[in-house]
Amino acid sequence: MTTVQGPQEYIDEMARRRGYVLDYHKVMAKHDFPVLQAANDLVGAAYLDQRTLDRRTKELIFIVSLTVMRASKGHIQSHIKVALDLGVTPREILEAIEISLPEAGIVAFQTGFDAWREVVGADGLEPTVEAFHGGSGAGA
Repeated sequence: MTTVQGPQEYIDEMARRRGYVLDYHKVMAKHDFPVLQAANDLVGAAYLDQRTLDRRTKELIFIVSLTVMRASKGHIQSHIKVALDLGVTPREILEAIEISLPEAGIVAFQTGFDAWREVVGADGLEPTVEAFHGGSGAGA
């Protein structure tokens, strides 16, 4: 990460480099800056630094791994938004999220799917016959 003078400059640089910051980044910058820096250095080495995988691929991997781990919707959405900004299509993101189905199951998949649906504004078809509405938490 670029050398900066203090926590505010650091969090601003994180936002520029990542394209997002999470709530815990903001709080850690203020309350335990050295630990935030250490954690962010690891993220930089594994995720942000240019190595063999390009950033688009890394974002798709992040989206799938966060979906499988049932991360918060906001965390998943931050990576979906970055992926879209990098030119990843909504369909490519959906296909990546679908990879979670066989390994993590429908409940984990729905977490990522709901995050994706909200970000891209995807809608669906309504049945033309009488049926109960199961909501986003309904089983397969």
